Amino acid sequence: MKKQILIVGAGFGGMWSALSAARLLDMHDRTDVEITVLAPAAVLGVRPRFYEQEVHQMQSPLGPLFDAVGVNFIRGVADSIDVAGKKVGYSDANGVKTSLNYDKLVLATGSRVVRPTSVPGVEHAFDVDLIDEATRLEHHIKALAKQPESAARNTVVVAGGGFTGIETATEMPARLRAALGADAEVNVIIVDRGAKIGAALGENISPSIVDACEALGVQWKTNAAVSAVDADGVTLADGQRIDAKTVVWTVGVRASSLTEQIPAQRDAYGRLHVDRNLKVIGQDDIFATGDTAYAATDDEGNFALMTCQHAIALGRSAGNNVAADLLGEAPIPYSQVKYVTCLDLGAWGAVYTEGWDRQVKLIKEEAKQLKQQINSVWIYPPVAEREAALAAADPLIPVVA
Repeated sequence: MKKQILIVGAGFGGMWSALSAARLLDMHDRTDVEITVLAPAAVLGVRPRFYEQEVHQMQSPLGPLFDAVGVNFIRGVADSIDVAGKKVGYSDANGVKTSLNYDKLVLATGSRVVRPTSVPGVEHAFDVDLIDEATRLEHHIKALAKQPESAARNTVVVAGGGFTGIETATEMPARLRAALGADAEVNVIIVDRGAKIGAALGENISPSIVDACEALGVQWKTNAAVSAVDADGVTLADGQRIDAKTVVWTVGVRASSLTEQIPAQRDAYGRLHVDRNLKVIGQDDIFATGDTAYAATDDEGNFALMTCQHAIALGRSAGNNVAADLLGEAPIPYSQVKYVTCLDLGAWGAVYTEGWDRQVKLIKEEAKQLKQQINSVWIYPPVAEREAALAAADPLIPVVA
């Protein structure tokens, strides 16, 4: 009977894990091991682009790619992990409960924005976390022109001034004017707990965020938090009211709840502590990758963030090492020493930084061109051709995205 590598999740971490595991099996001419990916759909949602317009196009089919490299795909939603029995329970495409056995497991089920139950009416907010939600926001924006003209109709409140919040907000003036008319007076307001504009991204990058927001007319409410949401706007913690027909929630990301079913240490975001080979500490047969892994990127005390940039490299490493573990081969420890940031700032441009201290290297149009290259080319899956796809999954390839 063939050994089974089961990868749960088909995001960046899961997809690259499958390709990298297939690469190592191919290198050793092993046909006695099967790789299976379990996910709701054989589609990669290009999540870093969900703040953009035409979001329904921001996905890439994975079926032909998995076929090309010999990876099995099963459509289903995982809901349980039996660590002792080495099986994963899931609901199939018809809603029928069943399970899959594994010899080695890679958990790549990502993360979600968590809407706090302590905020009344938070269900009225949109988000750009999953493609369905981002598409719902897009339809809403396009339909605003059918509503009676008002300041609230022309106002968007973005809860959270982190990376996603800033990219969403700075893109929003153009999106609103595309829907309401080029001369429409629009209001975009970021509500953030930080004391300064762009505080979450550090001192070096903050001046570019300030310049971009001033140029675009994006306002900030700092030292502030949304305490309640309704269909007509938000109430802040200090009692201030902002009337807005559109509220976008971008704070409170947490790793997949499936991490809680694995007996192991987790960080504050629910990510599983892993060793340098991405094996869950205390578990012989389970690896974690992408947003489910709390993984050291280097020997300097830095840890992977919940970003596409880190998920790609984490996936390549996890796939290689889970296969190596099964084959008795030497693993390649995960290492991602270089860290960069390329923050989209709407029509103003973008800002590109290098290093964990975010040293600014490019701004405005130069950075925007790089951001467009990253978003439209670099983060997409490889072509569905066996040799090229396997070569692209080498865990030693540096990732800059």
